[in-house]
Amino acid sequence: MKKIIPLILLASVAFAAKDTISFAAVGDIMMGLNYPNSAPVLPPQDGELTFASVKEVLKNADLTIGNLEGVLLDSGGTAKQCSNPNVCYVFRMPEKYAGLLVDAGFDLMSVANNHSGDFGEIGRKRTQETLKKAGIGFAGFEGSAETYTLERDGVRYGFVAFAPNNGTVRFSDLDKAKSLISGLRKNSDIVIVSMHIGAEGKGSSRVTRKTEMFVGENRGNPYEFARFAIDNGADVVFGHGPHVPRAIDIYKGKFIAYSLGNFATNTSVNITGASGYAPIVKIKIDGKGNFIEGEIISAIQQGDNGSRRPYLDPTGACIKEIKKLTETDIPETKLSISENGKISVKK
Repeated sequence: MKKIIPLILLASVAFAAKDTISFAAVGDIMMGLNYPNSAPVLPPQDGELTFASVKEVLKNADLTIGNLEGVLLDSGGTAKQCSNPNVCYVFRMPEKYAGLLVDAGFDLMSVANNHSGDFGEIGRKRTQETLKKAGIGFAGFEGSAETYTLERDGVRYGFVAFAPNNGTVRFSDLDKAKSLISGLRKNSDIVIVSMHIGAEGKGSSRVTRKTEMFVGENRGNPYEFARFAIDNGADVVFGHGPHVPRAIDIYKGKFIAYSLGNFATNTSVNITGASGYAPIVKIKIDGKGNFIEGEIISAIQQGDNGSRRPYLDPTGACIKEIKKLTETDIPETKLSISENGKISVKK
């Protein structure tokens, strides 16, 4: 695990100490369920295989980032109730599974999503305690963990995560979003924004540039919010939430991934077709946060419920999907994606 040093007080920062900074980013992670107690769905070998096929890729970056889709809680909490039980899922993972994230090289986790409140305040509190003990940085809980700052190799990073849900830092509160992002900008070399945003499912792979709805809930406008974040100080924007990959983009020299889909979802979530695509996006930026180059590494989730996990995919399915979507939905983008997944700026 790469050592993280949280920052308490920071002076105003001009430029990062490193000329080149690398990120690896993935989408939703739910490593197994210990709820309901009567019918848990947990991975074999205590989860030690969950990231086995991909962890060397994940570890090869200055910072590795994912979205924790659910809570880390061994027992207790009050499971959420939904008005429509047919679309109601609750995700509670064993606390020791934080060690799986550490072993895979994760440094930062978004906890701003529609499952981070599945077990109420007890779930949120224990998730924070567990991640802190594991040494993993996190952001996205309203009022208690809205942002996170860290220093590594002379670079000061600021991280903030947004979602549409109660208990999270909501992207719909633009005044607060602006304040949080611009506040990090003043005290950080590099500002990272995570956004759990957009409609869900196989019919939601497109960047519509409009406000998106899902089961009656306003899930925001990913295209607009990503630009808002960059206008207010973000250097990179990583999206997730639709459960399928979406296009990538560049705005004012800053990189955007609109959705990184599902990465490691042990059960419950549909993984057929594009829902099983588990892209790893790796990018390099300069000390001012501007995109230099990147790569899409194709992975696909395979296995039965309880044993499914991401595997590197020699067919390049994720590359083909993101390339097609980018060229279709953002034809004016200055990014180019090669057949082997290399991302570059068009000349």
